[in-house]
Amino acid sequence: MATSKIPVIIDTDPGVDDVLAILLALASPELEILAYVVSFGNTDVHAAYENIYRLYQAVGRQITSHPEDKERFPNFSPEVPPVLALGPHGPLEGGRHHAQYFHGRDGLGDVSQNHPELNVHSEDRSSIFCANFTTTTKSSVEVILDLLQSRPKRSITYIALGPLTGLALLLRGHGEVVRKNIGRVVIMGGALDVPGNATPVAEFNIFADAHAANEVLSFDTPERGLPSDRVVLLPLDITAIHEIPFPFYVKHVDPTFESTRKPSIPSTKSPLVHFSSSFFERTREVMIEFGKDAMELHDIVAIWCAIENPSDPTDNKDDLPVMSPGWAVVKRNFSIERTGELTLGMMVIDRRDDPTAYAPGSNRAQVQSLLERYHQPHGLLESIAMPAQVETEDFVRADSGTISRAGIPCVVQTPGPDTLLRLLAKRVWGVDV
Repeated sequence: MATSKIPVIIDTDPGVDDVLAILLALASPELEILAYVVSFGNTDVHAAYENIYRLYQAVGRQITSHPEDKERFPNFSPEVPPVLALGPHGPLEGGRHHAQYFHGRDGLGDVSQNHPELNVHSEDRSSIFCANFTTTTKSSVEVILDLLQSRPKRSITYIALGPLTGLALLLRGHGEVVRKNIGRVVIMGGALDVPGNATPVAEFNIFADAHAANEVLSFDTPERGLPSDRVVLLPLDITAIHEIPFPFYVKHVDPTFESTRKPSIPSTKSPLVHFSSSFFERTREVMIEFGKDAMELHDIVAIWCAIENPSDPTDNKDDLPVMSPGWAVVKRNFSIERTGELTLGMMVIDRRDDPTAYAPGSNRAQVQSLLERYHQPHGLLESIAMPAQVETEDFVRADSGTISRAGIPCVVQTPGPDTLLRLLAKRVWGVDV
């Protein structure tokens, strides 16, 4: 771990898990938040922008009501407030896609209608939030470029929680400067050996702008994409196993929490718990319809990864990022489908020459059933959400050297879902589990 703070730029489309991820970032003393780039994605860009105000208002109300909690959010009123920049309104090419089926029209489960007390009505927001962040009329590209050139080379970690449109535009206009100056790039996106969540084969962030994702992750054309040794990709394969079970939330955070059928009442709980319970209400209903009473912590895993794996300007070992103990990455080869009628955003793997593939004719469901029957442990690269590999690719641990492969470094191991859940509960809600 680094002894000084890790400077980060958070590229986000604030929906439910993005807001929870930002709350974790605000409560993480390891980070120095330099900027938020707010883009389209889970909802339209202006609704997403509004959610930054909502979450900062909630934390502010929490600190006002419970002054002792100020120490829990070291990034809430920093010495140098981060810049809040408006990012892309839509993808590089093609139609605009939103995930409002899950996040609601406002990105937070329709709290703007169901909980109007969480709306930010002030006409003079700059005076209220000036200690928290500064707004700008500059484009997000200008803001990021200024930061990359004002800080030591390869010191900034870029965390992409939404579509990769903004990063693609940055590379298009200033690729050489970006590749020379950017540090670690942590990207939540994609689905390799598990089904997608936007479509049967595509994860939403890649689906929302497949052209941008292809440009950013063009490992076979270094003059276009990012240096592969600085990219850390967190696909659904690893993020989907990290969850916050809602019964856990009820037991440890809000005993009155239920759903939109029993809306959160602000007078009965702390402001921050009321805020999270309010945007969890619709989420819980949707997830129960999907078959489980829990929310997957996709973007939260990305923030956690950035906290535990800071950029190292001196690291260039075998073209692979060095990870902290408990984390492991493997390089994966894939192509991103950009024009398919049914497969837009799919990460297509050539399994004819892929050591992770099953033997010809294998039935994945049958193999998975046998693993469960004989209580065989899941492999590092095997998703426990859906059937995946039986054999494993070479991977790199922090304590076992490095093995280089062509492709994009993908996280295949974290310190574990329970570790993240405890960290989240402690830092965001102040609960020891």
